[in-house]
Amino acid sequence: MNSKEKKIDTKTIREGVKKTYAEAISQKNLSCCGNFKETCCFTKAKDIGYSEDELNNLPNDSNITTFGCGNPLAYSEVREGDIVLDLGPGAGLDLLIAARKVGPSGQVIGVDMTEEMIAKATENIRAAGVTNVEVRKGLIEDLPVKSSSVDWVISNCVINLSPEKEKIFSEISRVLKPGGRMVVSDMVGENIPEWLRENKNLYSACISGVISEEEYLSGLRKAGLEKVKVSERKIYQADELEFFIKSSPEISKGIKRIIREPDIKVASVKISAYKPAL
Repeated sequence: MNSKEKKIDTKTIREGVKKTYAEAISQKNLSCCGNFKETCCFTKAKDIGYSEDELNNLPNDSNITTFGCGNPLAYSEVREGDIVLDLGPGAGLDLLIAARKVGPSGQVIGVDMTEEMIAKATENIRAAGVTNVEVRKGLIEDLPVKSSSVDWVISNCVINLSPEKEKIFSEISRVLKPGGRMVVSDMVGENIPEWLRENKNLYSACISGVISEEEYLSGLRKAGLEKVKVSERKIYQADELEFFIKSSPEISKGIKRIIREPDIKVASVKISAYKPAL
């Protein structure tokens, strides 16, 4: 993996990410509170690939926001009876959509390191009345999941937050059944300078920790996965990056500097791969 990643204090980065997302999901004045279908998150979720059918089947009284950059389950071939593992499920949006796809005979597992996220996901699972979903506390770099036990691994804009991506790719390969598949929505970047990688504020904003698309695909192949490909790609323009400026003064300063350096490219992608069948 990128040699620059190895210079990062993994504990500091991980604790910073946990703190950021714990605070985000715990905000009582979060704009996505209340009826999901009438809030900004309903619009945002549709903008990043969620269909109205998927969103209309969520419980009306739930508070399900998404911190994602795409819809990993869109056009997937998840079937009834499958076992789906979601890396970093957040408030549980993809867990509930997957639960509907796999049906009562299937199972959905989420693994998250942030207690506040686990609590919110559990609350939303309970509100939805589904019984085939379980959320486990753990690191996605060291999954509390048996080897060769799941049909699908999904993730939504989470792997970029890890300073140990090679471990995640290896874990994905380990837990997938032979012939199993992964499909993730994530962020990648090109020409990321050292000053940006060292910006802790932009790490939690899914920018400082990105690796290149080529490195991402290569990492999955090195982990033993095959048929690795990018099926969707959206390169963010300057005005779209400026949207992040509203987050905080600290993020604003970093984003403005990125915009002034046109060689820096940041994109959201959907990546899929298979574990070879025996």
